[in-house]
Amino acid sequence: MSSIPKIVILGAGYGGVLTSLRLQKELNYNEADVTLVNKHDYHYITTHLHMPAAGTDNPENARVNISKLIDEFKIDFVKSTVVQIRPQDRKVILEDGTLSYDYLIIGLGGEPETFGIPGLGEHAMNIRSINSVRLIREHIEYQFARFKREPHRTDYLTFVVGGAGFTGIEFIGELADRIPELCKQFDVDPSLVKIINIEAAPTALPGFDPELVEYAMQVLQKKGVTFRIGTAIKECTPDGVVVGDGEEIKSQTVIWTGGVRGNRLIEEAGFETMRGRVKVDEFLRAPGHENVYILGDNSLVFNPEGRPYPPTAQMAMQQGVNCAHNLVASIRNQPLKSYSFSNKGTVASLGKGEAIGVAFGKKYKGRMAAWLKKAIDIRYLFIIGGIPLVLRKGKFL
Repeated sequence: MSSIPKIVILGAGYGGVLTSLRLQKELNYNEADVTLVNKHDYHYITTHLHMPAAGTDNPENARVNISKLIDEFKIDFVKSTVVQIRPQDRKVILEDGTLSYDYLIIGLGGEPETFGIPGLGEHAMNIRSINSVRLIREHIEYQFARFKREPHRTDYLTFVVGGAGFTGIEFIGELADRIPELCKQFDVDPSLVKIINIEAAPTALPGFDPELVEYAMQVLQKKGVTFRIGTAIKECTPDGVVVGDGEEIKSQTVIWTGGVRGNRLIEEAGFETMRGRVKVDEFLRAPGHENVYILGDNSLVFNPEGRPYPPTAQMAMQQGVNCAHNLVASIRNQPLKSYSFSNKGTVASLGKGEAIGVAFGKKYKGRMAAWLKKAIDIRYLFIIGGIPLVLRKGKFL
């Protein structure tokens, strides 16, 4: 190692940002050379993307410029795309250069998991980034405009959402709120619009409290959502989806929220993976690589019962804090701290003024849960950017 260790952080998602901010706070000047790499010059709040995707909010409100978060005297920011990770050489190949490292933190985010369903990759849209939600919002508006020219094409007004996990449920809640506004804008009969949520599992929001799931479904059904639970999408085509025993649902808008896998760059780098994720050790390191930490969607952490935790923003944030602690400890030859996920609660929004959640051992629904969701979002803004960021962005979340 050089006299000043080089730390390279790949990805400015929840894990990467929290690692960067903690290192910025805990490291002394010239104690380490820290570089954060991200393909955009902004961090986006993934848990907020369902709103701009449906058109109920501006995409700009979900993004925060990285320059507003980091201290440029402590962290170098490189705007670039990672092309290859070469752990054997301790190098990261970017599209426009190469970085060498002593410690590497991989938080590159996930990719949509299609489970091998034909056509999903080609014909479905995903709520994954600022640009992807802009596309979805504009596409939905375009369908209403197309319908006015071809009023026999009711498939323009049929919106299929694959997956009834958090992203799917939160998105259809916002979309159901947006539909009346679009119908008024384009002078379309609301009864012609269909929102169909398709989920292969036997329940929506798998693993969530059944009483709250039932409440959520009732709220969304009242808003006009049709659920097809326990029904698998067999194929996605340019004309819609094929489900169950060959039934075709015609739609020009299929949005897939049915799963996330890790990142192909990690598999290509030679790390042992399961669906693109690395089963990390107790300190969040890749097995066999004591200088490589893996966070967020790229990591696989098991609960005491031996089942993997779903990758959430809450988990990635906690991993970032733990990872930064262990990097500082390594540099100072101090003992590392084991990572243990502490679930503070979970809240899912169901559109304006409606949500369900479990927090502090209690169940919440309706306006109280919606308030709790807002409080969680504001707390995150405070963690990464303090009061100035809360004042700038808090009113939009």
